[in-house]
Amino acid sequence: MSLILFGLNHRTAPVELREQFTLTGCGLPMALEELKAFTSGGSSSEAPRLREGVVLSTCNRFEVYAVAGNEKDKFTPIEEFLNRLQGTPVEELRHHFYRMEGGEAIKHLMRVAAGVDSMVVGEPQILGQVNEAFREAQAARTLGTILTQVFNRAIRVGKRARTETDIGRYTTSVSHAAVQLAENKMGSLVDRHVALIGAGDMAELAGRALRDRDVRKIAVVNRTHSRSVALAEQIRARPMGWHQLNDVLVWADIVITATDAPHTLIFASELEPILPERKGRALLFVDIAIPRDVEPEIAEFENVDIHDIDELKSVVSAGMEHRRAAIPQVNAIVDEEVNSYYDWLRSRDVTPVIVDLRGAITRIIGTEVDDAIRHLEDPNDREIVERLKHRVTKKILHHPSSRLKAFAADGNGTPYADAIRQLFVLDDLDDTK
Repeated sequence: MSLILFGLNHRTAPVELREQFTLTGCGLPMALEELKAFTSGGSSSEAPRLREGVVLSTCNRFEVYAVAGNEKDKFTPIEEFLNRLQGTPVEELRHHFYRMEGGEAIKHLMRVAAGVDSMVVGEPQILGQVNEAFREAQAARTLGTILTQVFNRAIRVGKRARTETDIGRYTTSVSHAAVQLAENKMGSLVDRHVALIGAGDMAELAGRALRDRDVRKIAVVNRTHSRSVALAEQIRARPMGWHQLNDVLVWADIVITATDAPHTLIFASELEPILPERKGRALLFVDIAIPRDVEPEIAEFENVDIHDIDELKSVVSAGMEHRRAAIPQVNAIVDEEVNSYYDWLRSRDVTPVIVDLRGAITRIIGTEVDDAIRHLEDPNDREIVERLKHRVTKKILHHPSSRLKAFAADGNGTPYADAIRQLFVLDDLDDTK
């Protein structure tokens, strides 16, 4: 049996192609049902072409992990599966796909779960997506012992990478950097009044970053009021109409602007008349729009401060450098877990022998001791001998079992397992009676 990977990602395929392989909604369960035809065999007498399978589908990657059957070309069943799934001959797209086997495939999955292989290094969503792919395969019953072990270890790598290294720390998002800057300037944001101008992706990310900091007073302003309402519902904020912008500027302590308007939206001449209503309270603008939403001259007013996207880029760049610097640490965790997986895999070769040996020794000792117990009259003596039976069995088995596992971990378990099986006649357990 061989673990294999067949996939594409943001490095090997353009977005137009990745879109074709993105499974949303019920798409993933349906794909796994299609994959099951390859993992169950065509008939009761036909061996399955794939023994196990998991599909990982995100906006930036599509990967099929499988345990191959006995076909000469291990990847053929996956290509046929994709042909059925998409209707597009994979042969025409083959140069966009990568193939991996064994340790290379396992290491790749662990690096994916850790965020090392992502478009944005350390991005947090991928670990949840790997976990979801695993759970969906469990539900579809396309998992087996091998992929269960591999995915559990990959998920553990992802968690360890984020707790033991800086791979997920430091912001790499302009929107998050805007909120971080506001926090650096104003202190805790929990009780601050924060206005989001705009309702697109960058405003949404800023809104979520504010919610992560437990900010309770957020207003969303956008020219299209329905979009203000939609974003406000997502981040539990208050939607405001564009005609209420002046009221919002009086109310706010922090204004984060993130529109896609082609021109300035907040002018010094319009802000100046309402500043007296603020009674000297500090006002911070963080303008992450291009072109800028806020007229630079506003910074000349007393108690008004402006920061634009160029100032935030250095924060984002520094965050990315910190994350990249953590990659060697993550790789060390990956190597550790890969070695642990192979220790487990090698131990599987000797586990049946250990189980059979335990059964044989238990039966031999049990038969002799039980016969002796029948000749004892005192119940206390019988109880002592019964306990003795279990202790002796355990001690006899301890060293052979431990040594055999150690030999297996070093890759030398098979000859010792074969020797034990021969010496104790484990292939014919009737002889032990």
